[in-house]
Amino acid sequence: MPLNILYLNTHDTGRYISPYGLAVPTPNLDRLAREGVMFRQAFSAAPTCSPSRAALFTGNYPHESGMLGLVHRGSRLTHPENTLAHVLADAGWTSVQVGLQHVAPYEELDRLGFSEVPATASHHAADVAPVAAHWLRTRDRTKPFFMSVGFFETHRVYPEAGPDDDPRYLAVPPGFPDTPEIRADTAMLHASLRAADDGIGLILEALAETGAAEETLVIYTTDHGLPWPGMKCNLNDAGTGVALLMRGPQDFAGGKVVDAMVSQLDLFPTIMDLAGIAKPAWLRGTSLVPLLDGSAESVHDAVFAEVTCHAAYEPMRSLRTPEWRYLRRFDTAEGRILANVDASPAKSLFVSEGWNEAPPPRRALYNVVVDPDERSNLVDDPAHAEIAEALDDRLTAWMRDTADPLLDPDWAPPETYRLDPRF
Repeated sequence: MPLNILYLNTHDTGRYISPYGLAVPTPNLDRLAREGVMFRQAFSAAPTCSPSRAALFTGNYPHESGMLGLVHRGSRLTHPENTLAHVLADAGWTSVQVGLQHVAPYEELDRLGFSEVPATASHHAADVAPVAAHWLRTRDRTKPFFMSVGFFETHRVYPEAGPDDDPRYLAVPPGFPDTPEIRADTAMLHASLRAADDGIGLILEALAETGAAEETLVIYTTDHGLPWPGMKCNLNDAGTGVALLMRGPQDFAGGKVVDAMVSQLDLFPTIMDLAGIAKPAWLRGTSLVPLLDGSAESVHDAVFAEVTCHAAYEPMRSLRTPEWRYLRRFDTAEGRILANVDASPAKSLFVSEGWNEAPPPRRALYNVVVDPDERSNLVDDPAHAEIAEALDDRLTAWMRDTADPLLDPDWAPPETYRLDPRF
């Protein structure tokens, strides 16, 4: 029987789940990690919603796919036929979308390759998960399936915290002030995580009940980091680092942990390998199979990420190696672009302390081994000049190889994009 693919995704979650060592309420994701494979150094191609999801779904960088901004603000895929759903559907899979996707307007989902889009009352896990579970139990079992299931959680606005998430006894996310307001916000984040994890548990239970678990590749990931200041919409590990759990046949089982750097662009070619389908020529990623069968210890010596437009225009590009993060901005900024920072108690506190007044660096170099929080910018340190120059050259070469529009100094976002003022 051909391999089924079940792709589960949450919104704005980063690596903030219990398999990564955090005291948060995600037992079903913890079980998935312990039954499958956890990638500790997985990165998205963008720390913004639609560009990240489009990169995973097309196997191309956002500026290649046309997804330079958010779908609901006017961004569109240049080639919607070049999607994972299309390729699998053409090979005989039933392609199904349930809940959130954020890669195309919902009235255009057939252009992405989905033949079935079951209706849900909302995109929250409580409404999405039962529909996905019902589809799994009643599906046509003569064909393999690709099911994409997306939850609104853990995007803001968070739900109210319940009695199981008492803010008095929670630690705030690393790097944030431990205040009553931020603890209360953390409690609501926990409630959102709990809802997402419950939904994932419901879907995995339905998969097991149908007897299809052994012939299904389950993938869980998210689009980018938490919607907190300095995370989402930032080209650091806090913005581009994502959870990635996979469970399936062959070597994708047994509670393995992979420390090699991987990109979400690698998921498309990995699925092609496991499904026995020829890889499309446009794919940029690399199959993860060699990391699991023991034939390779790494598949990348660098991964790349980008921001062009979110709520406002903020053009940036970066590369990440096992030792270094290099970042370049492609315009001037007199201060932080607050339109690209989600409203939160932490944002309000930071702004009240003048956090937004300091202009972000035009270039940055961080040693992520000794400075994992990326706070000490070494780009102007003469002792690191050669490293910065070499990484800058490599970033430019990548931009040229991928025809990045930012290489044109006169490039501007399309007028069809609905963007907020930068300041």
